[in-house]
Amino acid sequence: MPTGSTEAEPTTDRDPEAFKRHRNLFRAVARRRNPRLRRTDITVTDERVVKRAVKAAALGNAMEWFDFGIYSYLAVTIGKVFFPGGSDTASLLSSFATFAVAFLVRPIGGAFFGPLGDRVGRKKVLALTMIMMAAGTLCIGLIPSYASIGLWAPILLIVFRMIQGFSTGGEYGGASTFIAEYAPDKKRGFFGSFLEMGTLAGYTGAAGLVLILNTWLGSETMHDWGWRIPFLVAGPLGLVGLYLRMKLDETPAFQKLEAAQTHNGDASVTETEADFSHLSENAPKKKLGEIFSQQWPMLILCIALVGAYNICHYMLLSYMPTYLTDTLHYDEAHGLLVVIGTMLVLMCVISSVGKLNDRYGRKPLLMTGMLGFFLLSIPAFLLVKQGSMAAIIPGMLMLGLSLVCLLGTMSAALPALFPTSVRYGSLSIGYNLAVSLFGGTTPLVITALMDGFGGNDMIPAYYAMGAALVGAIAVACMKETAQQPLEGSPPAVATKEEAVEMVTSQSPDPRF
Repeated sequence: MPTGSTEAEPTTDRDPEAFKRHRNLFRAVARRRNPRLRRTDITVTDERVVKRAVKAAALGNAMEWFDFGIYSYLAVTIGKVFFPGGSDTASLLSSFATFAVAFLVRPIGGAFFGPLGDRVGRKKVLALTMIMMAAGTLCIGLIPSYASIGLWAPILLIVFRMIQGFSTGGEYGGASTFIAEYAPDKKRGFFGSFLEMGTLAGYTGAAGLVLILNTWLGSETMHDWGWRIPFLVAGPLGLVGLYLRMKLDETPAFQKLEAAQTHNGDASVTETEADFSHLSENAPKKKLGEIFSQQWPMLILCIALVGAYNICHYMLLSYMPTYLTDTLHYDEAHGLLVVIGTMLVLMCVISSVGKLNDRYGRKPLLMTGMLGFFLLSIPAFLLVKQGSMAAIIPGMLMLGLSLVCLLGTMSAALPALFPTSVRYGSLSIGYNLAVSLFGGTTPLVITALMDGFGGNDMIPAYYAMGAALVGAIAVACMKETAQQPLEGSPPAVATKEEAVEMVTSQSPDPRF
């Protein structure tokens, strides 16, 4: 059997001998009442293995997003280093355009890594994306400045940003699939929330390091060479992340899929093929065209959900430091401290959001987040513009608590949209198309709109409101998936007693 799961076997502490004598009758009655639900169709998870897998996936995700977040927090400095000669707005726009380039290649990365993960496994692909991200980030820190090599400097920056984006295309879909396939059905929201905790931890680490360097070195030294340090840290961190991911076991769902393909499962060839034919029939040879032709309704829903969520996400966590510094003229350290404080608060409550969406459903939490951005964005930005900490803190908390409802729920809701055999590929394609079109372009679009509308500093609020409205419509159209098995996978439970309860709930208790 796959690591991290055991076969559900009816047990009882009251009269084990009596239960053993009637075990065959129990199975016969349960199978007759519900022929499709058998003991081999239920995965009983090992909580220690699940926690180890979740921690490793979340830590690896944190390191990936540390690498990716560095650029957004150094956007102003990078604009001056690689795009000098124009106005401050032109340099900033050029820097954000390069930021957006990485997102333009993410769908290509998703289309490559996603189907590859469905074919060779989640673990191997996640290790590969870690190597590529660390290498791309490290190389950015080694690029000579525009003053040294001229036009080649921004060209190399774009190349390495594309490498970052290509690798990130396989990250979220793989990491969320990995955790979703390990977690028991009734705790998928709770365990999935740790993936986004890793994202917040990565962003917080990147912002904290940039803040320390800005305070310690000063703006002139940061412009000369200090900006390189956060990028150079990526090398050692990448090796740590690679080690963590290589220590992971493959997910139980994929191991069952692989066993069906290779005929090396514990069961006989005939039984394995019969049990998992719905998983293995097309997975090895699934083409991108088939994903688009068969999964297009869910792809559209995924793009709408992720597009709305990412606009709000990148507006608050990536663009806000630049907005505070460049538009509202806050001190650079002041702006970073505000965002770091917001992210620390979100990290403290995100696991509670995971528990809430397990209990009450994904849709109520997602709708709360979307309506929060739609109704509170204008009041929040009006408060932030006041400039005093007494006004900034509640303004940021309004947006942050709306965002955490999305952060703590998306990682459980999105994998459930697609069946196991094409989950990694479909989610990677849908997620990265949305991020490419809407998420990564958020800083660039907001900056351009503000410049086009005469410096209107409420543009970010209006943009987030429009995204939230689309997101609310998408949430209304999705089906509830809390406490339900993933499509194409057997039910996953936390204990053998829960497995027995699941089987017996399908039919009246047999009378012996």
